[in-house]
Parts: sequence; C-alpha cells; structure tokens
Amino acid sequence: MNRRQSKKDPYGDLHRQDEAPAAPELCWLCGRPTAKTIVWHHPVPKSRGGRDVVPMHSICQQTLTANFSNAELQRHGMDVEALLANPNVRKFVDWVANKDPDFTATIAKKQR
Repeated sequence: MNRRQSKKDPYGDLHRQDEAPAAPELCWLCGRPTAKTIVWHHPVPKSRGGRDVVPMHSICQQTLTANFSNAELQRHGMDVEALLANPNVRKFVDWVANKDPDFTATIAKKQR
C-alpha cells in the first residue's frame, strides 16, 4: 500500500536561499541592535508580578538594576521615557549610543 506524498515539502523551508536573515532585536532601553547575547529583561520585576520581557544588552540591564530598586521599576513599568528621565540613565544611553553591540563594561552601583 502506497502512501500519498504531501504536496508541500515539509523541509522545503530549510533550503531556501532567497530569504533575508531576520532583523536583529533592538534593545528596549538604548534602541541599538542586540548582538549574539540577548538578555530578556522583566521591566516590572518578577517579584512584583511582572510577566512581560523585553530584549536588552547586558550592560543596559546592569545600568537599570544599578540605578533603580524593584519598587521604582514597578512604578515605571513599561515606560522607557520615564526611565530615561533619570539623569544617570540618560547619560549612560548617550554614552553607549556609539558603542559596538557586543560592548561590555563594569557598571558602578548607585550610592544609596
């Protein structure tokens, strides 16, 4: 007994050469394209009930955690403009704008 052949090749999509590669994700904070390493950050911390995740550079996430407590991040939620209103974060984003997507550096903790 012969099986019918599918009209659509299930593996045909793997061999296509005409498709362009997927566009890189943009960092939620600085807007630069992400590189090989993407950090999926919870704008509202999980400990505060956050479920949404956004792509970020690790250096951008370190800056947020160094400058804001979980309660402050919860208050700001998904509002990037409110986070950028902080002078330390704005200064960081302006500084990192011309850096390579794979750029990393040590971030100083906020003095509390």
